[in-house]
Amino acid sequence: MGFSSTSVPAVHPADFQFRCIACGHLSDSASRDFRCAACRDLLEITYPAWKQRKPEPEPLTSLWRNRRTLMNDADLSGVWRFRELLPAVDEAQIVTLREGNTPLYRLPRCARSLGMPQLLAKHQGMNPTGSFKDTGMTVAATFARRAGFHWVACASTGNTSASMAAYAARGGMRSLVLVPEGKISWSKLSQALDYGALTCQLRTDFDGCLGLLQQLVLRAPVYQLNSINPFRLEGQKTIALELLEQLEWEPPNHIIVPGGNLGNSSAIGKALVETRDLGLISQLPKLSVIQAAGANALARTVREGGKRLVAVQPDTRATAIRIGSPASWKKAVQALEATGGACEEVSEIEIAQAKAEIGAEGIGCEPASAVTLAGLKRLLKRGFVKPAETVVLVLTGHSLKDPDYTIDFHRGELFRGTADESAATALGPLRHPPIVLDAMLDAVLRVLDQAEKS
Repeated sequence: MGFSSTSVPAVHPADFQFRCIACGHLSDSASRDFRCAACRDLLEITYPAWKQRKPEPEPLTSLWRNRRTLMNDADLSGVWRFRELLPAVDEAQIVTLREGNTPLYRLPRCARSLGMPQLLAKHQGMNPTGSFKDTGMTVAATFARRAGFHWVACASTGNTSASMAAYAARGGMRSLVLVPEGKISWSKLSQALDYGALTCQLRTDFDGCLGLLQQLVLRAPVYQLNSINPFRLEGQKTIALELLEQLEWEPPNHIIVPGGNLGNSSAIGKALVETRDLGLISQLPKLSVIQAAGANALARTVREGGKRLVAVQPDTRATAIRIGSPASWKKAVQALEATGGACEEVSEIEIAQAKAEIGAEGIGCEPASAVTLAGLKRLLKRGFVKPAETVVLVLTGHSLKDPDYTIDFHRGELFRGTADESAATALGPLRHPPIVLDAMLDAVLRVLDQAEKS
């Protein structure tokens, strides 16, 4: 197959429209790079029919609940179960790995340490490929296949590549992954390799990879599956829908998410506004975004008024959010403004501590997820979150996404040779390094006795 720039299929949907987030321009089809034809800003999906006839809340919630007992692929998916609020597609065309349906955990130890009656965590790391990306990828991959694409592609720090490669394989498509060389977790990259992706490690950062992908899709029949693809965000909306359903449609006071390329915060914010407008909830939770201090583009942008992106050179061990020029920053700012949320940044020490504290609950997450707990501490300290309020942390990735981080932390090597090395000694009580012993019963008994006394 030749890669001529004129052979790219297009989708012309009838049940929804693409709307520019900046100028409001509406269209029935999207450009290859998902940017507005009028002003070149990002697009989102809107549903004109809702203006004439809104779905009724009570029948909708009953329908979604009843589908949990059914066994067809669309209903076994925690995304497509909510298909009345998604772009319409023939169920036979759906590409699914039974994503969604993720648990909502209580974090009693963390809650007690913060003086809160309860604290909840929605764990998106329990998706098929181990991250929240699957909820959006099922929708985007479905529409890629529906449009007739043979190749899909993404730029990635790891999680997106794993998810895209899996859904491409499931949907009978081929996948191209562009990753920054030496700046992602090999655990994540191994997934993309296993699912058959053509993987290119580029001598640049994530933002450089994404910029090159934007050029590529204008030259070749390749469908991009990064979060600037609005179908991705429609799928990721269901994270909020499922959470609200688990809370019996009584919204929490706060939802706190990590901030990387900012598609997830944009999607959840969109879902909250839509569910409020449709009468599914009576009030909006405050959606807050937490970033690593070394990759704090949104935090800086918000501090300077939110009108212009303040890009940074990213530097954090939380690889999933090591992004300096987030593509969806405008959508994220709109979500913060719509819900009255906040944006905070946290240090590497705070991230490591929060990850260990979540782990002590028996719940593993990747470092990027732990920024939510670290950020909650800051939001409590400044009074933005009140201890009695209901808070849900969105954990975006599984702990096995970055096992090297966890091993380095517990062996005391995570901050060795860095400016944080001396400060990291305070984290000693949270470390549980392996103990090397002779294979003797008495040696094990002594260690057990010492642990009992500690």
